[in-house]
Amino acid sequence: MRRRHVVKVTAKQRRALEAIIARAANPAGLVRRARVVLLSAAGEAGRTIATRLELTPEQVSRLRRRFVAEGVAGLTARPKSGRTDHAVPAATIERIVALALAPPPAGRSRWTTRLLGKAVGRTSGCVSDVLRQQGLKPHRVRTYKVSRDPAFAAKVQDVVGLYLQPPEHAIVLSVDEKTSIQALERTQPPLPLRVGRAARHTHDYKRHGIVDLYAALEVATGTVTHRVSRTHTAADFLTFMTKVVRRYPRQSLHVILDNSATHGTPAVRAWLAAHPQVTFHYTPTSASWLNQVEGFFGILAKQALGATTDHHSTRALRDHLNAYLRAWNKSPTPFAWTKPAAAILRSHRRMLDRISTAVH
Repeated sequence: MRRRHVVKVTAKQRRALEAIIARAANPAGLVRRARVVLLSAAGEAGRTIATRLELTPEQVSRLRRRFVAEGVAGLTARPKSGRTDHAVPAATIERIVALALAPPPAGRSRWTTRLLGKAVGRTSGCVSDVLRQQGLKPHRVRTYKVSRDPAFAAKVQDVVGLYLQPPEHAIVLSVDEKTSIQALERTQPPLPLRVGRAARHTHDYKRHGIVDLYAALEVATGTVTHRVSRTHTAADFLTFMTKVVRRYPRQSLHVILDNSATHGTPAVRAWLAAHPQVTFHYTPTSASWLNQVEGFFGILAKQALGATTDHHSTRALRDHLNAYLRAWNKSPTPFAWTKPAAAILRSHRRMLDRISTAVH
């Protein structure tokens, strides 16, 4: 009868092996090697262990020898053999990363993989792999704008407070205008959608003028009061606000709007004095994203002002916008504001710190 090989395990080693098995995050291979040692310590035969753990008897023997020679530390994964001639040296990786983070060559707007490859003597595919591993994407650029408004914190707390804790017995409105909406007519009739073929339109068009859309989004319900105008002067703004006041008679209105020049003229201030039930709350400069109606304008642009729309006059465009707003108000959708003012202010401070220390 074949003699069973029993591996001796100390109490400390047993605790370490059992901890490896108990930790779900450990690699499956490491857990299996720990089981081999514990089963061997329990007197199990090598062939039995191999069958239970789907290993070969030779693998079980090697693992036993590794444990006897190196202990628990010897069970960790070892570097696998294979080609190393294609590996990129650490110094080359550092050079690629340093160049990708540095300004591009004169006359270039950004680094490309071919430019980086030429600079370090590697192929563009090799450079792409390195950039991907390092999480660098020189081909992608995003825009940003950080408000420098000295009253940024106070304005954010004011506006966000209206969203999260609106005053009782009052209406909160988010107001703005979408300017220069073009009435475009394609030079040839658009071709409609067909099975297996996308809708098509010509790339060129005729301009028939522009219109401006004023909108007041009721924050609580999502209902929108609107007016389409040919211009966006202070007089147009006051005409729209008069319509809004008529829409909500005998109610206190808290109006959130941006710092457009048309929102703070002497005529507007006089109108406010004559309408004490209306209170204006201004968003910080360069922070129009704080105004919820901007989200509605984004939906409007996608759903009603796509490339396939065709308007032969500003009157047709006006009718088109009115139809969209009527449909919206039949089933309005309010926006749920969730980000507290404190989180916005922390993010704002981080961005200010970044641009104050950015390398130019």
